[in-house]
Amino acid sequence: MTGKYLYCALLCFCLQWGAASAETSPLPVKFDPVPVYSIFPPLKKNGSADDALATGRVVKDTYVMAEPARRPWRIAFLFPHVKDPYWVDCTYGLISEAKRLGVAVDIFPANGYDDLIGQLRKMDEVIADKYDAIVISPVSQTANNPAIAKARARGIPVFELANDSTSDDLTIKITSSLKGMGIDTMDWVSRDAQRRGLTSINIALLPGPADAGWVMGEVAGTRAAAKSSPIKVNIVDIRYGDSDLVGQSQLAEQVLAAHGTKLDYILGCTACAPAAILPVHEAGLKDKIRIVAYGLTREMIGHIRRGEIHAATDVKGVSQARVAINAAVNYLEGRTESRPHTILIKLGMVDRSNYAQYNYDVSTSPAEYRTVLSYDPARKAVK
Repeated sequence: MTGKYLYCALLCFCLQWGAASAETSPLPVKFDPVPVYSIFPPLKKNGSADDALATGRVVKDTYVMAEPARRPWRIAFLFPHVKDPYWVDCTYGLISEAKRLGVAVDIFPANGYDDLIGQLRKMDEVIADKYDAIVISPVSQTANNPAIAKARARGIPVFELANDSTSDDLTIKITSSLKGMGIDTMDWVSRDAQRRGLTSINIALLPGPADAGWVMGEVAGTRAAAKSSPIKVNIVDIRYGDSDLVGQSQLAEQVLAAHGTKLDYILGCTACAPAAILPVHEAGLKDKIRIVAYGLTREMIGHIRRGEIHAATDVKGVSQARVAINAAVNYLEGRTESRPHTILIKLGMVDRSNYAQYNYDVSTSPAEYRTVLSYDPARKAVK
């Protein structure tokens, strides 16, 4: 490995090391109601969460935390990986709520967005282990659908967290508007470009893995907002790849080699945007090219403070995770009278103007948190 990727590799190692570490920080006993959009039928069949937003009955709402469970339900969570801070933040939201609710949680990460087989294998295992509920963050918008249908056929309710799916066998989808994430990010870029006195801009996207629902949504939203922008926006390049720091650094280098000084902005996912910092700096273009992120993590705050990343759209990963486990417990406890098809957590936006006052508790894990993948109230233990 070349020296220029050493820093990225070290960050990857630290994230993976954290997955095996014990929890060291105190966890909250409650959270404030989460602003959401609850979406009810009728709506498009086999559609995305954004299709539901466009076709369903939308209710502006808040999601209030559930009462502790009467039984120690066992809930399995299937993640794409825990290689970037977003998914670490989600583990924090889940484990802290599992403690408060008194339910057992096991988080099963795949090895990345190219590990569909691994996630499908994990799905088979948790179905066979007869978990009371499954919450999946699918690596593919469509390829996980047969496995979701299999779980439902076995009587196991399946919820969706963050990553989108077109399955109609899900009990509830919990995510944010993925198209809205792209729209809000592109709108911020357009406003910023106008403040810089630019009348047209060239942008490149490092959105993440091509088949993931969240990537499709953010790209579609970016394209839509670019078309309606008050200035001319040219999307000159889109490079897809798994959301690991080393791979995304290489993609950023390829973008810079192809377009160099013609670029004005790079838009990237939570792992993709930080991975572009070093290549942009080494190319001598940090004063010309502004990096903007499609998601917010704890690490992103420092990047924004230092001007390495100029803004981040906040999908509120901790809040998504909290709502997902609460929705699952409410369903298992029989408390859900009117069940929405989709719950969308409202987005936020962080930049230099508000980063010092922003409420990060709804979005990111504490700085001292170390990734935890399991909690069992019978043992009062995490691992």
